[in-house]
Amino acid sequence: VLLRGDIVPSRSATTFGITRGSVNSASVEIESGELDVQLRPLRTPGRLIAGQYTARSRPALTVRNNHASLRMERGQSWWLSMSDWDVGLATDLPWDLLVSSYLGDLEVDLRGLTLLRVFAASGFGHIHMACPNRAEGPIFARSLLGDVRIAVPERCAARVTIKASPLARVRVNLDRFEQIEPGVFVPQNMQIDTDAPEFTLDVTASTTFGAIHIN
Repeated sequence: VLLRGDIVPSRSATTFGITRGSVNSASVEIESGELDVQLRPLRTPGRLIAGQYTARSRPALTVRNNHASLRMERGQSWWLSMSDWDVGLATDLPWDLLVSSYLGDLEVDLRGLTLLRVFAASGFGHIHMACPNRAEGPIFARSLLGDVRIAVPERCAARVTIKASPLARVRVNLDRFEQIEPGVFVPQNMQIDTDAPEFTLDVTASTTFGAIHIN
């Protein structure tokens, strides 16, 4: 513990796991600073969250009314500890996700997760997001200087809204998407009811100086 634990600075990552328990919903807030984050669905049932973290930044857990709240902060770890974070989430309960960094890249794989809301933001880092077929609430991905890459599943009733400054670049796969209004794209040949549109996925991607890629 003295040599490899959280008591002295360490550059190595530490694995962790929290059992599923009796909670029926969860939220996670991650502030990684300059560290990269990989967020993904867990393949093994029985755990609420598992992965690896930088020394002293293990998830803080509180449970109230069968709702679990988890928080991971770069500020809690040693400044010399530079290991990236790998976070796996349970697929059998709904999640609220907030993932942010000011320099680190965010690789967010949402496929297979049950989602209420998602917000991913970075100052200088890039964001790579793989979307699910369905989400109960909106999904936001924003980077100030980095690129935002969004992958939308095939045969998904998605609406993608792009908010880019004049200094940003936008690349949309027009073989798959068509523009129905300025900055708003839906899959080709999708039947749109303008009075009551039915979208199973609502994604907003934005950047100021980077590039947005939609595929």
